[in-house]
Amino acid sequence: MKPDGSKHGNFSVENSPKGSAELVKQIVKALTSYHLTEVTVGLESTGCYGNHLVYFLKENAELAKFNRSIHVLNPKQVKKFKDTYNDLQKNDYIDSFVIADCLRFGRINNEVYMDDARFKALQILTRQRFFVVQSLTAEKQRFLNVIFKKYSSLAQNKVFSNTFGASALALYEEFDSADTLAYMDLHELTDFLVKKSKNRFPDPEAVAKAIQKAARSSYRLPKTVNDSVNQVLSSSICLIRTLEHQIKILDKAIAEQLELIPNTLQSIPGIGPVYSAGIISEIGDIHRFKNQSALGKYAGLAWTQNQSGDYESKNTKLIRSGNKFLKYYLCEAALSLVRCDTEYSRFYHLKYNEVNKGQHKRALALTARKFVRLVYALLIDNKLYTPSEL
Repeated sequence: MKPDGSKHGNFSVENSPKGSAELVKQIVKALTSYHLTEVTVGLESTGCYGNHLVYFLKENAELAKFNRSIHVLNPKQVKKFKDTYNDLQKNDYIDSFVIADCLRFGRINNEVYMDDARFKALQILTRQRFFVVQSLTAEKQRFLNVIFKKYSSLAQNKVFSNTFGASALALYEEFDSADTLAYMDLHELTDFLVKKSKNRFPDPEAVAKAIQKAARSSYRLPKTVNDSVNQVLSSSICLIRTLEHQIKILDKAIAEQLELIPNTLQSIPGIGPVYSAGIISEIGDIHRFKNQSALGKYAGLAWTQNQSGDYESKNTKLIRSGNKFLKYYLCEAALSLVRCDTEYSRFYHLKYNEVNKGQHKRALALTARKFVRLVYALLIDNKLYTPSEL
């Protein structure tokens, strides 16, 4: 599209180095023919499919001769802009026209940020950990649903302090039915618990009695159904152990990669290498954010406003946009900080007690937003954390 909004032309290339080179060739040809010195390139965000092209355009020597800027647009922004037209069809030509016109119109995000290779390497690890944790959480929920079928009372009474501890998983895996568990010799069950827990139960016999009592009051399953449940439980336990092992491997790799990036976040009590890495890898260069409010909005920790005249609603919601990975690590780090820091603990419980529903979710979001200010201050000034003195 030419600067006046008229069409120059359209064409397609494949998403490969060869196709990207052809794209640059066509751009340079157009700039030269119209004697232009500036070009703005825009892409709709498509996850991994656009990353290579952005790097190629940013580093290309031919394009670098011109004053060029590259923008990756949020699909929501493009759609809202497209809605201002009446009855536009959906095809590649129209989509590219809308993106080009959006760029020409202005009011777009800052030029795309190019990560340092160290941040990118760390980000790949921390994002993979995020997905593994999500998978583990989902699998544990499925496991709880299945275990209720086999041991309904045992699942509800919470005999074990940790439902997914070594002793609990061994019990669920090795005993084929509630009847077997309910009527076996008490001393044998006690010895089993002592062995599997490595003698960590204060009173293993009392735990054994509680298990048998819960097993006797559980629903009974037909043998064919019980056999299927056992197979599913065995598969689920194997998957849970595998995912937990993978998280440990990723944590070790993250800690090693983080050593290449000096930072001050680990000086905060309760914020270890994993949470620090998750935050730093998503932020990148802190100087690209003009203030802590911009960082909070980037993380999705900002609230909508509903105001007109003298009226302003007090019931506001978190914005739906933002970096979900950064938001996750900020919230996890804030929750850890609540356990380790008096000031943040007091702030969390103050916000928790202000409302009657959704207390934890609201208090955690507000605590994470408070934590954003601390993160920004430490990174922008490159200083260590000093707890507030009462």
